[in-house]
Amino acid sequence: MPRKARDERLDTRTARLRLKPRREPYWRNIQEGRAIGYRRLAGGKGGTWIARHYDPKADPPRRYEALGTADDLLGTDGAGTLTFSQAQDQAREWFASLTGAPSKPAEPITVRAAWEHYRKDYDARGGKAPAEMERALNAHVLPKLGDRRVIDLTTAELKSWHHAIAAAPIRLRTSKKAKAPNVRVIAKDDKDGHRARRSTANNILTRLKAILNLVHRDKLVPSDEAWRVVKPFQKVSAARVRYLTDDEATRLANACPDDLRALVTAALLTGCRYQEMARLRCEDVDLQNGTIMVRGKGEPRHPILTAEAQQFFAQRIAGHHRSDLVLPRRDGAAWGKSAQFRPLREACKAAKIEPAIGFHILRHTHASRLAMKGVPMQIIAHQLGHADIRITAKHYAHLAPSHVADTIRAAFGSLGLVPDSNVTALRHDQ
Repeated sequence: MPRKARDERLDTRTARLRLKPRREPYWRNIQEGRAIGYRRLAGGKGGTWIARHYDPKADPPRRYEALGTADDLLGTDGAGTLTFSQAQDQAREWFASLTGAPSKPAEPITVRAAWEHYRKDYDARGGKAPAEMERALNAHVLPKLGDRRVIDLTTAELKSWHHAIAAAPIRLRTSKKAKAPNVRVIAKDDKDGHRARRSTANNILTRLKAILNLVHRDKLVPSDEAWRVVKPFQKVSAARVRYLTDDEATRLANACPDDLRALVTAALLTGCRYQEMARLRCEDVDLQNGTIMVRGKGEPRHPILTAEAQQFFAQRIAGHHRSDLVLPRRDGAAWGKSAQFRPLREACKAAKIEPAIGFHILRHTHASRLAMKGVPMQIIAHQLGHADIRITAKHYAHLAPSHVADTIRAAFGSLGLVPDSNVTALRHDQ
């Protein structure tokens, strides 16, 4: 059965009889473009139920249908005298007659089936991160909600699920042979850790809503009310971007074995992702134009090579066939998924970089260095392959030299309140 709408003004005859009589019905939306109304009659008479259908492409765009008398004074007979619930059933039958669609799905779809429906659409649209999305759903959505019918989901249930993700420990890499998942509990006073968990919960909620919204748009479920009102946590996405200083980058590269050092150097010089560097072949390096062609998320792109990067790649491809990998492992094979994780962690330990970084921080380092040199956000977005400059600005705009700050400092001058001193501040990494 389709999920029934609730409205404290209309649910009971006692509540309806407290409403002020008026010609304009008291409307309650039950689906997009579809509403049920209650017209309160004057003189102590019972009210009536009315359905309204809106389609901007139709002529006329708005249509109305009298459904019957409300059970304000008489008991319901299921035909001419209706409860609020029965009036909704009548309205849905009328809506279905207008659109030619069935009044309810032949078989209620589950969240797992909704994901399968979404995945086909996602693949057809050329979604950029199917594997990443599937991992998130397998970890957080399908175990808890996978077998639930979408029409049975409630707002309270989804809020509780959303909050539980935010309160859960951080999932860490776990061996396939491990009997229990490897997790890290966040300390109560770790404000940034809790912010990050709430941000993760928001990302998972966004993915689930995208799935449910698609099956609603495709008329596989009658209403989106259960999840539409579930709101994400506020002010939790302003993550601090970690990046390496020039000194740290040099120490890390020097601490790496030869094959990993080449991979790290390439990432620092180009801002490319791990898999983009692992797949790079000699034919993808264009020294004449000073670019490389990388294949990763979305369409292939062409990051610009600095003079140092051109020299590096010229040395890497010299004497090799055009189909050879530019950055193979020591045995000549390609770097596999997560193969860089342990060697990079050991290199961080040797270089005294704490806490140890992931490979993606090398990409942040490249972009942060550009931002601090005053490179416009649009150029950085092009170099990184961001489809939306707002993503770039969110992470790196605060590092860019500020015209406002420079103007204030130059104009204000000094009050002479702080005496000169020969004390020199130590760098944070010393």
